Amino acid sequence: MTGLLQPDHRGVSTDALLTVEDLSVGFPTDDGVVRAVRNVSYTLRPREVLGIVGESGSGKSVSSMAVMGLLPRTAKVTGSIRYRDRELVGLSYKDMQSVRNNGVAMIFQDPMTSLNPVYTIGWQLAEAYRAHHSVSKRTAWAKAIEALELVGIPQPDRRASQYPHEFSGGMRQRVVIAMAIINDPDVIIADEPTTALDVTVQAQILETLLRLRDEVDAAIVMITHDLGVVAGMVDRVQVMYGGTVVEAGPVEEIFDRPRMPYTVGLLGSLPNPARLGQRLTPITGAPPSLINLPAGCAFSPRCPLVIDQCRTSEPPLLATERGDHSTRCHRWQHLAGLNRPRELFEHEEIGVIENPAALVEADPDIPVATEAHTVELRLPQEGPSA
Repeated sequence: MTGLLQPDHRGVSTDALLTVEDLSVGFPTDDGVVRAVRNVSYTLRPREVLGIVGESGSGKSVSSMAVMGLLPRTAKVTGSIRYRDRELVGLSYKDMQSVRNNGVAMIFQDPMTSLNPVYTIGWQLAEAYRAHHSVSKRTAWAKAIEALELVGIPQPDRRASQYPHEFSGGMRQRVVIAMAIINDPDVIIADEPTTALDVTVQAQILETLLRLRDEVDAAIVMITHDLGVVAGMVDRVQVMYGGTVVEAGPVEEIFDRPRMPYTVGLLGSLPNPARLGQRLTPITGAPPSLINLPAGCAFSPRCPLVIDQCRTSEPPLLATERGDHSTRCHRWQHLAGLNRPRELFEHEEIGVIENPAALVEADPDIPVATEAHTVELRLPQEGPSA
């Protein structure tokens, strides 16, 4: 991996900041219990970046809301969530307030729903700081300006007096990040912080998060459906499907040697300029109902390697040939023996460019990507109209 966004493994402590064990969340409904999260476990250490990826409805956001204690009272939460050896499951609302922001902070997906449109940016940041510190308004305002400067907002003293609608989408997301880090938290949970932002702004937001990780020594949980984000930012990855973790390990292992068919499908569905003219490989079917989950593996109705054992029993997280890489798959060894696992999800009905060489014929200078060397694809420019 190259570029500015690279995980930094140096300085990662062995002492756990956040430990989640067998976390399960259910929501009672008239049709049955929605098993939104099932037996999720992970450990987060200082300065470590953990990526949680998966389709919509896989339980990513619900698991993070459980950590923050922000689920509705009807939610049934079981398992253990420990922040610095303090159990958070069952903690009262008042006690959780002392943990939020000071210990664990969250960056929400939509900045406009996180900011109050009738108050200035500086006022909202100052109030977030005063909620956890007995300081004067002047001191809190100065801290708000400092937080805006830390996330890269120009002229922070002037912008602090403006309202959310006077900021662009990227700037509002920076404000939400500033609000999350203003109390110097140990853990930052970022729930798809780059959604609906253009690629340039996405890169700026991710660079800001990594820079803050280094400056305040915070650990980060990055929740996203964008595999490109986790490839260039995180240290470890957890892939979720059907409310549970189906694969976990170092980011290099997950991308280079996936041991779960669902992960192979996610990686294969990404557009790749190295495969000009070749078929896309989507995962057919739909995610399972969290009320009526399959008896066996949740992915079995969509899995190309399914056997009877997969339909009758859900496997535990099994260690692969690498001890720090685990998968919830009965057939991971068979998958490991395939030369091109991507072929499992190739389908005849997906559209294809019949003659991709025509692009090159139209412009002989166009760079063509190969499997071994990927370069930027430049389509031929149309000439000026007559």
